[in-house]
Amino acid sequence: MPEAYIVDAVRTPVGRRGGGLSAVHPADLGAHVLKELVERSGVDPAAVEDVVFGCLDTVGPQAGDIARTAWLAAGLPEEVPGVTVDRQCGSSQQAVHFAAQGVLSGTQDLVVAGGTQNMSMIPIAFASRQAAEPLGLTEGPYAGSAGWRARYGDAPVNQFHGAQLIAQKWGISRREMEEFALRSHQRAVRAIDEGRFARETVAYGDVAVDEGPRRDTTLEKMAALKPVVEGGTITAAVSSQVSDGAAALLIASERAVHEHGLRPRARIHHLSVRGEDPIRMLSAPVPATAYALKKTGMSLADIDLVEINEAFAPVVLAWLKETGADPERVNANGGAIALGHPLGATGVKLMTTLLHELERTGGRYGLQTMCEGGGQANVTIIERL
Repeated sequence: MPEAYIVDAVRTPVGRRGGGLSAVHPADLGAHVLKELVERSGVDPAAVEDVVFGCLDTVGPQAGDIARTAWLAAGLPEEVPGVTVDRQCGSSQQAVHFAAQGVLSGTQDLVVAGGTQNMSMIPIAFASRQAAEPLGLTEGPYAGSAGWRARYGDAPVNQFHGAQLIAQKWGISRREMEEFALRSHQRAVRAIDEGRFARETVAYGDVAVDEGPRRDTTLEKMAALKPVVEGGTITAAVSSQVSDGAAALLIASERAVHEHGLRPRARIHHLSVRGEDPIRMLSAPVPATAYALKKTGMSLADIDLVEINEAFAPVVLAWLKETGADPERVNANGGAIALGHPLGATGVKLMTTLLHELERTGGRYGLQTMCEGGGQANVTIIERL
């Protein structure tokens, strides 16, 4: 049976909104990790068969197939193509799936998967609203669809509404969410202080560490924040941060490993993606995880570490309640509430962290999942070698 191996993975530190990466062209962020990936892995860049990148809001500097632009901006061979993927927040995790599927199918031997996003430069949902205003289209992607309205009516379709619905359905209090958020910051600060991210990151200029974690945050500070929606319980403190960054990894076949003298660090054990209610939107990791475990014949007892994107605290808390997973094995080094969520890059960023943490702790299996627009969730299980 063919195998798909992860040879190397690297990410930039994640910059906070208006921070040290905010003025960097997103293609240059992508180029930075691509150059580092080639150097670290020792692969011949001309042997790469495709570059699959995640990116959202592909307007302005993020338009024009940024996967291709980033590769060329890195000074890498012109004969290597690139393609950009949008599965919302799971875009670069899907890039990993597409890259691995190319290798597993036997049609490709070396594929780069990654993602890049500058949210400081191009705000979230800019492509679906502000960019469409000159065309007289101001109500977002669902307005005007007769089929959508017939099925879902006029229910709000946004992540804050979805997060609030999850908190209500699973009975998650604001205090629980704030305690979770505080723990995310504490874990992230500990990881930075202990140098856990040192091997997986490559500094960009003066930005050498993740800018998001707040050392001075407290439950009292969080409790003082106003909810995003009057009467709700979702606040900025329990939400992922607006961020800038990029990440990339190299996936190789067994043949490529031997022909190019590469050292695989992990293998792709499982890939899947599932969907559910697009109005609640963010709870799909629950059924997606159940589906992945059933398909593999595994249980969470087999999984040493989990990375689940902290788009909002209730996403992870609901998942924990449904799965019964050990919280100590989940987002061991903090998550997007502390470290940030550079949309199109987050999937590979999380996988980079998952790989390195498995190596640091000696774990065997790692599972990654994340909620995505449209009520979707990817699941990837990797095995450390």
